[in-house]
Amino acid sequence: MDLYQSLSNSAARQPIRCIDMHTTGEPTRIVLNGFPELRGTLNEQREEYRKQYDRYRRTTMLEPRGHDGMYGALLVRDSELIRSGEAHIAVLYLHNEGYSTICGHAAIALGRFLVDTHDLDNFPQRKDLIFDPVTSVTTVNLHTPCGINKLSVPSTNGGARSDPTRPVSFLSVPSFVGVLDMVVEIPEADWWPQLTATGRTSVRVDLSYGGAWYCMVNVDQLGFVGGLGKLNTKAFDAVTQIIKRQITSGDLVKQVAVPFDVEWYLYRIMIVDKSLGDDDGESGLCFFADQQIDRSPAGGCVASRMALAYARGHPLHQSVKFNSFISNEFGGRGAFTGTSVQEVEIAGGHGISSKGVVVRVEGQAFYTGAMTFIIEPEDHINDGFAVKDIEMASTR
Repeated sequence: MDLYQSLSNSAARQPIRCIDMHTTGEPTRIVLNGFPELRGTLNEQREEYRKQYDRYRRTTMLEPRGHDGMYGALLVRDSELIRSGEAHIAVLYLHNEGYSTICGHAAIALGRFLVDTHDLDNFPQRKDLIFDPVTSVTTVNLHTPCGINKLSVPSTNGGARSDPTRPVSFLSVPSFVGVLDMVVEIPEADWWPQLTATGRTSVRVDLSYGGAWYCMVNVDQLGFVGGLGKLNTKAFDAVTQIIKRQITSGDLVKQVAVPFDVEWYLYRIMIVDKSLGDDDGESGLCFFADQQIDRSPAGGCVASRMALAYARGHPLHQSVKFNSFISNEFGGRGAFTGTSVQEVEIAGGHGISSKGVVVRVEGQAFYTGAMTFIIEPEDHINDGFAVKDIEMASTR
């Protein structure tokens, strides 16, 4: 224990202290401190991290301290919405490629942590949280780069601790459809055997926004017999890269109804399989950022999928269950529930994007550990690395 204590407490080695959690197997590494403390708006801080301090993201997300599937949530204690009193705390989301605007699985994990911590250095506004003794729920207003997520955290002991037996929920930012049934032509050089076996050279997809842009494609469109029941991540990785490239590199994006104040960036592709799971639900396999696989049903994508469902006539207040390949493996435990609770006008929206919904997303998260990372001055492999990047560089 003497070495453990010296490594944990050594300020000379710039310790980065973290709490690890998982939501349906998808990790959330909550970074408490060790990153530079920045000022400005939340998105200004995000940009400054990206341009000047990205080595901290790489250190905590990539190897040897992380891995290609790691996901992070950096606590931010000063932002414009915290200063105005609209938010209790802010967050920047980290992954293998950079910084995302929304993350539902991490919001669910953060809800529990932010109720459980009473360290005002970690969470200065902890004392301002409101506990409802009737519902035994504590409310946390979380400022994210896409807006505020209102977290509802089941609590015990008068709001002193989160209740792990009940799901955390959050309200999404206004979510809407960008385009329905977009036809994506696949160049002959990129045809895959399962697609050509169907006699088609294109796939149909939907694009919608739930804090970031998501592309949904039904597994039947891809031609894979057995759907997601026969999990082949390598093949699905390859075809989603092709689809993403076709959408982002040509004129197809002109079909998407993008409100003037929403940034266009295709963040995730979700392969949807409605033949798996319960009759009232659907399953999915999600690739995001640099082809990172989401183990969870993806909370922001749940909001996007509910916006799609609403555009096709699914009523408000009727819930849908969403599974991932992990929750399917564990008999549906870990599924998320999505419910559209309010229709809203989308500021700057036009056409199909003029109306949207606010979605309540529910799921459960659990603690997996706590750690202190250090960087020894003599360590020359200290910025983090990704094996696949090294592999790709070696083949050029």
